Amino acid sequence: MEFESLLNESVKIHGHLCPGQVLGVKMSMLGLREAGIEDPKGRDRKNIIVFVEMDRCATDAVQSVTGCSLGHRTMKFMDYGKMAATFVNLKTGKAIRVLAKEDARDKAKEYFPEIEDKYKAQLEAYKIMPDEELFKVMDVRVNIKPEDMPGRPLRRIRCNSCGEYVQDIREVYRDGRILCKPCADGGYYTIEDKSYGK
Repeated sequence: MEFESLLNESVKIHGHLCPGQVLGVKMSMLGLREAGIEDPKGRDRKNIIVFVEMDRCATDAVQSVTGCSLGHRTMKFMDYGKMAATFVNLKTGKAIRVLAKEDARDKAKEYFPEIEDKYKAQLEAYKIMPDEELFKVMDVRVNIKPEDMPGRPLRRIRCNSCGEYVQDIREVYRDGRILCKPCADGGYYTIEDKSYGK
């Protein structure tokens, strides 16, 4: 995998070049290599799941490089707000978490002190900074539940409150009732008009 071509592909998907794209591409290259995934979009495509901990630019780069996505159930979003991702080799069980180092931002200025715009300096520095300066790498263990694996849903069950169906064992059992998470604990939305699609 060549960095420049992967970065160019990622930029096409994301829509612009930014420091997050550079970090995401390099993070993915490192994580895949350390996890033992050589061909994530080819022969290894069924052997990888990636957990991303941020919903920022770098996530698009991780998706672009690895081929993993929410729709394929090979990318899992963990809303931790950290610039990190874990690359899991399903065949071997090896899991590598890659975390962007916070001090890399300051080191970027040292690489390009003549660039006044800090984001432009980061963009250029991240391209050439060694992985050791950019990332902390950890061997981790990830226990993936059967209902979180790619493939067809294990089950679909109807919520006793709203009547909507829940799949992949995401239902909640409370007081003898089967509920979806929004009915059990509140959701991100509030229904204001139920007249459509009755």
